[in-house]
Amino acid sequence: MSNQGPGRIGILISGRGSNMIAIVGACEAGIIPAQVAVVISNEPAAPGLEAARQRNIATEIVDHRDSADRAVHDERLAAVLREHRADLVCLAGYMRLLTPAFVKAFAGKVMNVHPSLLPAFPGLHAQRQAIDHGVRVSGVTVHFVDAGLDSGSIILQSPVPVEPDDTEETLSARILEKEHQIYPAAIGLFFENRLRIEGRRVVIENPRPR
Repeated sequence: MSNQGPGRIGILISGRGSNMIAIVGACEAGIIPAQVAVVISNEPAAPGLEAARQRNIATEIVDHRDSADRAVHDERLAAVLREHRADLVCLAGYMRLLTPAFVKAFAGKVMNVHPSLLPAFPGLHAQRQAIDHGVRVSGVTVHFVDAGLDSGSIILQSPVPVEPDDTEETLSARILEKEHQIYPAAIGLFFENRLRIEGRRVVIENPRPR
């Protein structure tokens, strides 16, 4: 984290940025002791960019189509994040895999939220996978990002029941509500310096009494 001033968050989006909006709201409410320094999208027309601008947050476009080489694209992305002095990088519907070099450069400082109880149902369409497999409980996972696909150390998880009449859309909507709750909570723990990675496990230090 920065030695001066509040912590700074860089958020990566590809679409509407609903989790980005939840993170911004949590910062404004004091749930996260930090501020959103920049919102970056690989999609120039992403609706989340305008949502960020309406909240007076700096926005940047790093279009992946401008670089045939993923490594070059991610180097540009890293440069923008450093320019805005981001202490933590949060993926919020960012529809690209990050290169190992990028993950290494920001080791322990990249988070993502996934709509399942990992390691179950990684990748795309996790809600559809849950329904197709007939599980009774799905949920949300916030994790640190590593070089694999949704395989990083788990920070927080929260269950969401799968109802008998659920469709992919109805389950997705309930899971998204939970995402908006536990993603900001995990980010808050990071900026409170309460997360420690021990191998595959994330230890939450000094837990608050319930």
